[in-house]
Amino acid sequence: MKFLTTIDIPQSPYSLTYDDRILMLGSCFSDEIARKLGEYYFRVDANPFGTLYNPVSIARHLTDERVGQYSVVILTLGTAWVYVDRQTGEVVDNCEKRPASDFIRRRLTVEEVVATLQPILERNPAQRFILTVSPIRHLKDGLHENNLSKAILLQAIETITHNLSPVTRNPFPVTYFPSYEILLDELRDYRFYADDLMHPSRQAVEYIFERFAHAYIYDKVTQQRMQELHSLWLDRQHRPLHPDTPEAQAFARSIEEKAARLRTAFPELPL
Repeated sequence: MKFLTTIDIPQSPYSLTYDDRILMLGSCFSDEIARKLGEYYFRVDANPFGTLYNPVSIARHLTDERVGQYSVVILTLGTAWVYVDRQTGEVVDNCEKRPASDFIRRRLTVEEVVATLQPILERNPAQRFILTVSPIRHLKDGLHENNLSKAILLQAIETITHNLSPVTRNPFPVTYFPSYEILLDELRDYRFYADDLMHPSRQAVEYIFERFAHAYIYDKVTQQRMQELHSLWLDRQHRPLHPDTPEAQAFARSIEEKAARLRTAFPELPL
């Protein structure tokens, strides 16, 4: 008997490796995936401008110069709702605790999201872009409005990935990773949410990352390095109850020796 619907995720046309520099922008779900990549010491910059939820705010920080510093850019779109400053007419990244009366709240259209993001991706064909929709639910909007917002983002990404297919974009297509669908359709249970019933639980993040790694990190050499480097990360998480004992001090020395060996082997990584 089958008790769940498994999301079919095609393997990416390229594998991420330790040669890559990765930029992640978007909702706080970007930070969760970046944290997992950090456990394997990938070179990741996550939300250097703070958490960004809507496509306009994300696009504002995607200058060609900045994008050019990275080989992979992962964008996590959180909502199609934006807040427009009444005085400037610009979409703000956050409301900075200003009165609600200072802003006009409105929902972007599919066409606006496409027009905001697609030109940036077109101007940077050498970069590999991965688009996803955050599975975090914006309950303050109401469930219906949240679903409409997510649907707009999904439609826009479908249009962008179709327009920037391998045929029209050389050398790398823009790909979509279905983190939203994995949580809502595959896991599909409140035990995979945190206590606020909005954010995915730690277990759900682990599972979504496993699906991501299966689709995007399949290079055998990279997988072997991941095991070595994750071993160091796990050792560093250990907190001995009695750090002054000879056993604890010997363990600490073994961690430093392992780190030194790996720094020699991988001098470019943040070890």
